[in-house]
Amino acid sequence: MPTRPSNPSTLAAGPRYERLQRLAQRFPEFDARAIETCITLLRASHDLSSAYEAHLGRHGLSLGRFTVLVRLYSTEDVEGALTPADLAESSGVSRATMTGLLDTLEKDGLISREDHPEDRRMYTVRLTSKARQLVEGMLPDHFRRIAALMAPLSEEEHTTLRALLAKVSEGLHLLKEP
Repeated sequence: MPTRPSNPSTLAAGPRYERLQRLAQRFPEFDARAIETCITLLRASHDLSSAYEAHLGRHGLSLGRFTVLVRLYSTEDVEGALTPADLAESSGVSRATMTGLLDTLEKDGLISREDHPEDRRMYTVRLTSKARQLVEGMLPDHFRRIAALMAPLSEEEHTTLRALLAKVSEGLHLLKEP
């Protein structure tokens, strides 16, 4: 017997629910509740990504470029310059992706690459004054917008949402495995 969604009204009226029910009849592994929740999460993720792209695009940045700039900005007083490997690891992207991000940031005059002080085979990355001005100019508005986005959530809901998303993240390997 297929699992019914916990709240059928959250599904689009009629046809979508009927499509899901047909799938449930054909596949015993089908869990409508899981599918409904995953689709909701995917849509929220897509909408959040689109909103971020629009917001950051007004400053000529992508999410990847913004992440690198903020990472460098937030650590320059403590750690100084970072290596591309450090940036890739802390940003959750491959080294090849980071190289592409750094190339465009350098081309736009937002970062500089310098020889590593202890290893001639490596280099470090620093913000330029142009990047510092950009980041300092946009972060107050960015932080206000994020606070407004999350304002409807209570403190308990913030905590619960982070915990739930962490639980979902722990299972992502199940989609990646061959």
